[in-house]
Amino acid sequence: MAGLEGIEQPRRHGSATAARWSPAVEDEHALKALELFGNPTEGEVPLPSRPESAATARRLTQVVVLRHWGLSPKMTEDAVLLVSELVGNAVRHTGARVFGLRMRRRRGWIRIEVRDPSRGLPCLMPVQEMDVSGRGLFLVDKLSDRWGVDLLPRGKTTWFEMRVADR
Repeated sequence: MAGLEGIEQPRRHGSATAARWSPAVEDEHALKALELFGNPTEGEVPLPSRPESAATARRLTQVVVLRHWGLSPKMTEDAVLLVSELVGNAVRHTGARVFGLRMRRRRGWIRIEVRDPSRGLPCLMPVQEMDVSGRGLFLVDKLSDRWGVDLLPRGKTTWFEMRVADR
């Protein structure tokens, strides 16, 4: 915390934190999301364009990347963060009722796509240290190996790709 060095921060009790978050509970939520919305590796999953859908997209990403594809927790964490950023942009900036989520894996790569009906292009903005918003595409640019936007006749698909080590 900038400017608060040397000031003791309140301590959290470990048991209270452990009670709030549990991998088993997260897995259960992720599997439920897969059951309710569909598998984004089999086809595009439509999600309502509401802020709550970011949690659903994160859970779908978690279950696919970690459980189905068997990739590392670090890769999963990064993919979940980047999906959240793309979904946040689709919800905040497109005026859409629905957006689509799709995940693909091919030799050496994973690709995650968010499709929306807007043809407005996302813009990678310069980020300053104290900025509290506007970091989404900056994070996508830094944590993914490639990213881009494909314009469609009606809308666009914003995507990112990450290299994976195939076994």
